Amino acid sequence: MLQLSLLYNFFPLPTVGAYPNVQNLFGELGINDRLQWKEHSMIFAMPNKPGEFSRFDFPEVLPSPLNGIWAILRNNEMLTWPEKVKFAIGLLPAMLGGQPYVEAQDGLSVQEWMKKQGVPERVTDEVFIAMSKALNFINPDELSMQCILIALNRFLQEKHGSKMAFLDGNPPERLCMPIVDHIQSLGGEVHLNSRIQKIELNDDGTVKSFLLNNGKVMEGDAYVFATPVDILKLLLPDNWKGIPYFQRLDKLVGVPVINVHIWFDRKLKNTYDHLLFSRSPLLSVYADMSVTCKEYYSPNQSMLELVFAPAEEWISRSDDDIIQATMTELAKLFPDEISADQSKAKILKYHVVKTPRSVYKTVPNCEPCRPIQRSPIEGFYLAGDYTKQKYLASMEGAVLSGKLCAQAIVQDSELLATRGQKRMAKASVV
Repeated sequence: MLQLSLLYNFFPLPTVGAYPNVQNLFGELGINDRLQWKEHSMIFAMPNKPGEFSRFDFPEVLPSPLNGIWAILRNNEMLTWPEKVKFAIGLLPAMLGGQPYVEAQDGLSVQEWMKKQGVPERVTDEVFIAMSKALNFINPDELSMQCILIALNRFLQEKHGSKMAFLDGNPPERLCMPIVDHIQSLGGEVHLNSRIQKIELNDDGTVKSFLLNNGKVMEGDAYVFATPVDILKLLLPDNWKGIPYFQRLDKLVGVPVINVHIWFDRKLKNTYDHLLFSRSPLLSVYADMSVTCKEYYSPNQSMLELVFAPAEEWISRSDDDIIQATMTELAKLFPDEISADQSKAKILKYHVVKTPRSVYKTVPNCEPCRPIQRSPIEGFYLAGDYTKQKYLASMEGAVLSGKLCAQAIVQDSELLATRGQKRMAKASVV
């Protein structure tokens, strides 16, 4: 029997149509009905017109990429026709060069690529600041252009690539528990509140066991480390640190992000049943969960969930500071309903969730540093969005990495079985 010692991490929703592996996961668990799909649109706030929004609507009657082209051409509020033409010309090499061209752009930031291709700065200001923060919680002067091109490629190639869905309730109950139930139904075990304290090694440098913080020792034929890259680097044994496979991880660093949840004393009117791009200097995307999510539905009170990013300069600030800054930005999005001093809508309660290291920071030249799932250590495997897979730092990438990791274990099954037999034989002698 193959035994796996697994440490895992989950990523938040919403999800998009370009995430086939996430959708397959929901299908395998029998919980497709828990995805609340929204109309196929991308909706941006207009900073120069407080309280107003601009939409990119993708018509259902058109196939891809025509639906995306139509959505861009029909929107005349964010980009002028000359800007659209120059941006389209700038994208031609990506359209003609395909995946090899996309991968070759890893060395350039979004800002650098736009300048190189002659794309007007206003295109970045109007569209790609918001997209960069939504994709990786950082600004376009830091984000690798490869990340943007991969997203655009998926959006244009798949009819519903940019269509969004919300989970109908809280992820621990509505997504994580079905995963736990599925594992247990197949004879697996799930141990909660059991962090790894140390990776203990055999004399030959392979994994002997995982020592947990509760004192338990986990032994297996194969070990999968499925955490953010920063946790792996923190627990990496000294004996492994000189191996190039692990040395390259130094460039991969998790990006800080803050999620803000605010419950108001009234129902806000200036919102949609959708994910919204704030285009705020401090906020990324947000949604009124009392409208978009079944569990949080309320006809009388709104609950906003917002992504505060970039968060590097704010992660150490107090919750009060973060809420005050958030309210100042919300006053621009809801000028008739919210004021920074709460003289209009009042906060009933709030919750600030700080993640100092989330998905890996997709900066230029980090692609060669991403490891494949099979490590050079026999029986030790990696999974996570930072490992080598085509969806970069995303929930979809994390799920796909798990599949690739499982494939590697299956391919190594004979080797692992032999390793397990030797371990059992050694234990019986002792």
